[in-house]
Amino acid sequence: MRRNPLNPNLRLSLPPPDEVPITQFLTESGTFMDGDLLVNRDGLRIVSQNPVEAPPPIRPTDDQLSLADIDLIKVIGKGSGGIVQLVQHKWTGQFFALKVIQMNIQESARRQIAQELKINQSSQCPYVVVYYQSFYENGAISIILEYMDGGSLADFLRKVRTIPEPYLAAICKQVLMGLVYLHHEKHIIHRDLKPSNLLINHRGEVKITDFGVSAVLTSTSGQANTFVGTYNYMSPERISGDTYGYKSDIWSLGLVLLECATGRFPYSPPEEGEGWSSFYELMVAIVEQPASTAPTDQFSPEFCSFISACVQKNPGDRQPATDLLRHPFINMYKDLNIDLAAYFTSVGSPLATF
Repeated sequence: MRRNPLNPNLRLSLPPPDEVPITQFLTESGTFMDGDLLVNRDGLRIVSQNPVEAPPPIRPTDDQLSLADIDLIKVIGKGSGGIVQLVQHKWTGQFFALKVIQMNIQESARRQIAQELKINQSSQCPYVVVYYQSFYENGAISIILEYMDGGSLADFLRKVRTIPEPYLAAICKQVLMGLVYLHHEKHIIHRDLKPSNLLINHRGEVKITDFGVSAVLTSTSGQANTFVGTYNYMSPERISGDTYGYKSDIWSLGLVLLECATGRFPYSPPEEGEGWSSFYELMVAIVEQPASTAPTDQFSPEFCSFISACVQKNPGDRQPATDLLRHPFINMYKDLNIDLAAYFTSVGSPLATF
């Protein structure tokens, strides 16, 4: 053990020659670590080993994140355009989700990514996944986002199959709060609301994510006419190529809730147990079949009424998010003190916590 003459409080434990491999002192990203000394391409830092003096969590406005300061933990998601990794900040120990998108993609996809970055940059809401920073390096866009350790609602559904009404009401209230923010404060149609784009964590929070296909509406009419998003949860007016607005997201929300309640996607193929032979058949069914409803013999009148208020073929008959927040279903279980945190964590341990 040697003392640095320039800083007598800093102790360096130098490995004896030929006894300890240098890799023991290096992280995956090339940071040399020994005791409270950390050195990488961004310079040198002295990090206290005393938990009481641990650095505070990074906030979205801190502007102190760099790719060199994070270590890869594991890949937690993959898609056609890139991957999502669980990463940890070296200095604070804070976990983040790192979305890495290769930019050797079609021009339309690049425009969608640019749109996502713009929306992320301007959105700060407790019911929308927090955006921290983005970088471009070696042909890839890297976006640092809040890490939601419970995964997506789609992941959760695969474990529980169905979600009881009291928990659905608590989940739905948070999603509606997010939609009120997007629709009425930011003038954004999400356009791809589905279980995999609703993330949960060990604190019982539910947040909307993935704005790659979102539309920002600058006109007061709030109408759009582009054809993007996931077909399954797409509203009839969008499938038909008609103009659409914020209430297309309300249709999607209704289908998501119905799927969570029943354990199956509301529009079933003609042959039970078989999948749709093509997305065209599914779209025809959504446009031409009667709107889906919740079975009245299995669910409360309030839940059935809520689904009906969302899943109306005519968008003018759907209620906006602000009105749905006042629907009896949202508040009928509030006296039960629903604990979403306990419910989410009881299914399985979170991948990591802060």
